[in-house]
Amino acid sequence: MRPTKAKDHHAAGVPCGPPSVSWQAPVPVEETQVNASPESDQGPLQDGAGVCSPADPAGVYAVDADVPAAVGRVLGQLLSERRTQAVTLDPMFAGDLADRVARFTLEGGKRTRSQLVWWALRACGGTMRHAEATLRVGAALEIIQTCALIHDDVMDASRLRRGRPSLHADVQAQYAGSTTTEQVARFGEATAILAGDLALAWADDVLTETDLPPDTRDQVRGLWRAMRMEMVAGQYLDLHGQITSSRSLTHAIRAACLKSALYSVERPLGLGAALAGADAATTTALCSAGRCFGIAFQLRDDLHDVFGGPQHTGKPSGGDIRSGKPTYLMAVAQARVEAVGDRHALAVLKSSLGCAELSEADLTAVRRVLVTTGAQKTVEAKIDRLVAQGIRHFDSVLLEPEGGRRLRALLLHAAGAPHVPSPSSYPSEAEDGLPVPLLLTAAGEGRTR
Repeated sequence: MRPTKAKDHHAAGVPCGPPSVSWQAPVPVEETQVNASPESDQGPLQDGAGVCSPADPAGVYAVDADVPAAVGRVLGQLLSERRTQAVTLDPMFAGDLADRVARFTLEGGKRTRSQLVWWALRACGGTMRHAEATLRVGAALEIIQTCALIHDDVMDASRLRRGRPSLHADVQAQYAGSTTTEQVARFGEATAILAGDLALAWADDVLTETDLPPDTRDQVRGLWRAMRMEMVAGQYLDLHGQITSSRSLTHAIRAACLKSALYSVERPLGLGAALAGADAATTTALCSAGRCFGIAFQLRDDLHDVFGGPQHTGKPSGGDIRSGKPTYLMAVAQARVEAVGDRHALAVLKSSLGCAELSEADLTAVRRVLVTTGAQKTVEAKIDRLVAQGIRHFDSVLLEPEGGRRLRALLLHAAGAPHVPSPSSYPSEAEDGLPVPLLLTAAGEGRTR
C-alpha cells in the first residue's frame, strides 16, 4: 500500500532471496557502552533480546543511542519465534512465506515509525518501565509496514522495492519455468497477498501480546484499530482515484492524510504518548503536529517520485505517473493548465498519467509541465507551510528537553525539511485551512501561475 510506500527505501541486512537459503535470526549486537547520563559511566544492561532490563535505569539510554538497532533486536527475537512456529506447520510454507516476511521486515528501512513511537514516549517523560512495551509496539509497526509494502507492490505491479526484487517478483523468479508465464505471475502475486496477510496477523499478535496496564492497553489498542482502518481507507481512495482518473485537490489531500499522515506519523506519535501516559493537551498537540508533518511527508514523497531517482527512492522514477495515482502534485498541475487553457500541457498530462509504458522522454515532458506551471513550487510551498504549522503545534506544549529535541529533529527529517520555515512568511491558519482536519481545504492551490 502506498501510505506506506513512503518510505523506507534504504536497504540493510539480509536480502530477500529464495527459500533455499536458510533463514537465521540476527546475531545480537555486541553491547555498546553508553553513558546512562552525563554524570554516569555505567554501561547498559540488556537481556538477550536487546530489550531493556526492568532493573536497569541505564538501559533506556542505550536505546536512545540507537533506536533502530534496539527495535531490530526485538524484531529478530519475535520473528525467530514465529518462523519456528511456521516450520512446525509446514516447512514449505515457512520457506516460501514466513522466511520472506521475516527477511523483508529485518532488512528494514529507516524504522521511522518505531523511532517516532520511542521519541514521543521519551518526549512525554517515558522511562525505563515503559521501554520493553514501547519497543514491542515499535516492532509491531514495522511488521504491519511489511504488510502494507508487500500489498502495495502487488497493486502497483512494482517489481522493485528498496533496490531489490519485490516479494511477488522474487517468488515469480523462483518458480519461473514451472508452468506458463501467466500462471507463474499470478502465483507470485497470490503468494505476496498471503505474505502480507501473514505480516498483518503477526503485527496484531505482537501488539495484543504486549503487557500493558489496562487503561494504557485500551488506548493503544484503540489507536491501533483506528490506524489499520485508516490505512486501508487511504489506499482505497488512492486506487479509486486511479480508476476514475480523479484530479481533485481535495481528494488528493484527503488520501494523503489517511494513508500517510495518520498511518506514518500521527498514530505512531499517539501511541508513544499513550504509552507514556501523557495528558490530553500534550497528546493533542503532538498528534496535530504529526498530521501536519505527515501530509508534508507524503507531498515530499510525491515530488521525489517524479524528480528523484532510484538511488534515492529504491524504485524507478515516475511510478506514480505510470500508475495514474491521484497525487496532490498532479492535481495542482492539471488545475493550473486547465485554468490557463494550455492545451499542449494538458495533452501531455492526459497522455502520460496512467501510461504504464511511459518513456523517459515522456517523463521529462511531464516534469517540464510541472515546473513551468509552477506546480512543483506550489507543492514545495505547501510543504513549508505544513512544516511551519507542525512546529507551532509541537512547540505549544512543554516536553522533556532531550526527548523533545530528538523528536522535533526526526519530524523535520521525515518531512524532508532542512530548516524550519519562518511562520511569518506563510498564510495564517484561517487563510491556509489549518490546523489540518481530516479533509483539508485545497482553496487557492489550483490558481493560475
